[in-house]
Amino acid sequence: MRMRSATLMAAALMGAAFCSGALAAPISLSIIDTGGDLASVQTIIENYKKANPDKVSEIKIQRAPAPELPAKIKAQQDAGRLDINLVLTGQDGGSLLAQNGQLIAIPDYQKSFPRDGLTDAGKALYDEGKGFLIPSVGNAGGPVLIYNPAKVPSPPKTAQDLLSWVKANPGKFMYARPANSGPGRAMLQGFAFILGDSKPLDPEKGWDKSWDFLKELGKSVEYYPTGTAITLKEFAQGQRWMIAGIMEWDMKPRAQSVIPPDSKIAILENTTFVVDGHYWCIPKGVPQEQVDIIVDLMKFMWKPEQQALTWKAFIGPVVKAATLASAPKDIQDEVKEFWRPEYDQIGTKWKVSPPLGVTELSYAMERWDREVGADQVKK
Repeated sequence: MRMRSATLMAAALMGAAFCSGALAAPISLSIIDTGGDLASVQTIIENYKKANPDKVSEIKIQRAPAPELPAKIKAQQDAGRLDINLVLTGQDGGSLLAQNGQLIAIPDYQKSFPRDGLTDAGKALYDEGKGFLIPSVGNAGGPVLIYNPAKVPSPPKTAQDLLSWVKANPGKFMYARPANSGPGRAMLQGFAFILGDSKPLDPEKGWDKSWDFLKELGKSVEYYPTGTAITLKEFAQGQRWMIAGIMEWDMKPRAQSVIPPDSKIAILENTTFVVDGHYWCIPKGVPQEQVDIIVDLMKFMWKPEQQALTWKAFIGPVVKAATLASAPKDIQDEVKEFWRPEYDQIGTKWKVSPPLGVTELSYAMERWDREVGADQVKK
């Protein structure tokens, strides 16, 4: 009898240990990045793995354009063979996944990820994500116009100036398809404010001026590339004299010598900066034991000392406590070197708006593809 009791006790202890996760194997993090977020957070992910070898065994990374993301994940979900358990994406891919119902709701997200500790940009992104998308980095965004001062001695000051300049210099202005470009999305969302449209956050019923303006502008645009990188390359090569930009894609390309360091920016009258940022999310179908670890990783990513590291990518943290002064000195120095005085006026001279909601942004990107980009988008 005593032997049987001992056996039962041992079995009970093993069961308790198993249920508590003590015997669970570390997971493989299989990440897909569609928004360039790894430039901001890869160090954080590696720091988590280093600190938690019992939770993460390896990190696998793949990249894809945001418009391809929903179909790629749906194919895996339909087949019941999901090999992606963490998605890093911008507002483009995130809005499409959320709109399609392809993401899990982050468990108890308001308690696990409290909104009060976020920057204003972080709060705007948090509200847009509605618990399906957890913001990782963000700032005031744009739009700004990046120009070559040798070719554009008098940059445009108003929307009409821009339209006149583009018509007078056909093919010399470029922005990328909004569905896969932060600067492209800033252009798409920003003109509703610049032009004084009736409902800047309602692209279906309140953007009459914007849609007309973007179509007219497009008549003098040679083509729309599928990503921001192509606009930067052609600008650096002199094919384009002016391109759309946002804070991140103005500072980082200069710091990395992707575009000339003496490139300038113009900010049109009545500009409202539209918040831009990146998200983390989990596709439906990821096993619960993996979800638990990934949510723990997300919490780690929000720690101020980890968030402070995101300044290196020139987009910056969503957690308020992660100030530039709290970042390593080399990061502080680089950000200060490529910062512009114009950005100090955001929130005073230039207003800031939250981005479009998930449904509205999906509608705006689809309508732009249909009515503005149409046959002019090419790889």
